[in-house]
Amino acid sequence: MAERSTSAVDVARESGQEPQTAQAEQATADAKAGAPERDTGHEDTQHSEEEESEAEPPTGGAESATPPELHSGHKLARRYRLEECLTRLDGFSSWRAVDEKLRRAVGVHLLPSEHPRAREVLAAARSTALLSDPRFVQILDAVEDNDLVYVVHEWLPDATELTTLLAAGPLEAHEAYEMVRHVSQAMAAAHRAGLSHLRLNPGSVLRTSTGQYRIRGLAVNAALRGVTTEDPARADTEAIGALLYASLTQRWPYEDDAYGLSGLPKGVGLLPPDQVRAGVHRGLSELSVRALANEGATASRQEPPCTTPAELAAAVDELPRIRPPEPAYTAPPEYQAPAFPQNPYGRPPAGPTPPQAPPAPPPPLQGRTGRALKWGVSGLLIVALGLGSWQLADTFLDKSPEKPKSDSTIDKGSGEKAAATPKQLPVKDAAEYYPDGTPQHTDQVGFTYDGKGDTYWRTKSYADGPDMNPAFKKGVGITYDLGSEKNLSTASIDMLYPGDHTTVTLYATDSLTSSAPLSGMKKIADNSTSGSKVTIKAKKPVKARYVVMWITAMPYAAKDGFSGAGYKQAITDVTFMG
Repeated sequence: MAERSTSAVDVARESGQEPQTAQAEQATADAKAGAPERDTGHEDTQHSEEEESEAEPPTGGAESATPPELHSGHKLARRYRLEECLTRLDGFSSWRAVDEKLRRAVGVHLLPSEHPRAREVLAAARSTALLSDPRFVQILDAVEDNDLVYVVHEWLPDATELTTLLAAGPLEAHEAYEMVRHVSQAMAAAHRAGLSHLRLNPGSVLRTSTGQYRIRGLAVNAALRGVTTEDPARADTEAIGALLYASLTQRWPYEDDAYGLSGLPKGVGLLPPDQVRAGVHRGLSELSVRALANEGATASRQEPPCTTPAELAAAVDELPRIRPPEPAYTAPPEYQAPAFPQNPYGRPPAGPTPPQAPPAPPPPLQGRTGRALKWGVSGLLIVALGLGSWQLADTFLDKSPEKPKSDSTIDKGSGEKAAATPKQLPVKDAAEYYPDGTPQHTDQVGFTYDGKGDTYWRTKSYADGPDMNPAFKKGVGITYDLGSEKNLSTASIDMLYPGDHTTVTLYATDSLTSSAPLSGMKKIADNSTSGSKVTIKAKKPVKARYVVMWITAMPYAAKDGFSGAGYKQAITDVTFMG
């Protein structure tokens, strides 16, 4: 069966020939009436897609297409193994899958090629893949088969939906501020690129374990459901305002309940958040009303409404920065004296005690036995004093006293003790090491020992990994000059990209070389890590002035502003100890 696959790297060559979304679809009437598309309000959990599990009315003629009959364990393109069906709705299905080539979890949207919206979904995925903004869940692959279209995207197992966060209560002012700031800035960037979401809701906003906010389903979710509107910027801005309103009040800003949140009382209109719940930040309350009341300003200060994500992002920047709350002071536990057994060590009990008669003294030794015992004890004392005096005299009269320890012995001991405490070895100079004649970024080598965590030397992105292909590129590295021969025992290397896996080997060499063969160098030690820091320890200190850091395996990382997706690494800081 013939197959045509479009990866995120190839998307740029094809995205210009197809429209982003379907035409001639009317914007949802509920959005103007105050409810977002009549969603059921039940979004999947943090480990699922944002698609609703309950059926919606079919749109765009999708009732004629049925979802492909697939099952868990089915493989797409001999690479993506389907694991769990999350949504089966309106002629398409969404799955959690495993990319067996890169050994990672991914999400997959599937629909038949004859589905009336298949062309639009494929075009939307290709357009979204061009954005490459880390604030959005990235499109990894867009594939068209003979009878199947599927879109592969990132899977964030450590992220939590905003729906789940709001189920526990409204967000703190600082957290709500961070959410609206990140989401509005991200959507402003998307609209500048000609993309819109049209399906922004608490299920499409994720908070990662590091506190970052990510948006999923850009353009693709609307294409899957055939959602369009004449003013996408206004629709997305109003959706961000609804997210902020819900974050401040734990209420949905329309009359209908949605996403597990209660709606506003019927017939009262749009109430500002600070009138719905006490203690709401005044600036954020007015901002949410300005984003929601696009027909006209209803904020207390009568400021103009925000009609685009860019206007909303600018309004957020004008607010005084809301700092996180100070951690609550926790008083140390009150000191309690340890429990002792009653009357320990013969101490008298607390409180007044009745007077007691003093104990009677022992009777004196009487008779012949008593006198003999007294003379015996006296004799023993005399003998002991004599022996002590004889030993003291012998010590002073000894002609060959023991010689004291020499100064060299003492110095040697103190030297060994000092050597047991390692200290940092300063780096005087460094040069990139590339024995195959192909450097990475020679101008960035100094960033690896400048003591700054936000500067780094980065490698290029490679298709093979994590272990590098010896036939094409055996490794990448840097040679460091310690200024003079030092006893090197440990090296700590901080890296930018975690993952499976990074392998680093240290070699001692005789010059600040960029091309000398490794076969002529002395290996010090090596280590591998799946995190962003690796520590390499030698079995015993090695004398070296020039040290080569040689990387032979690098983790997979997504596309960023410097290079495309692939196996790559960046070194932020290198520290040598000895």
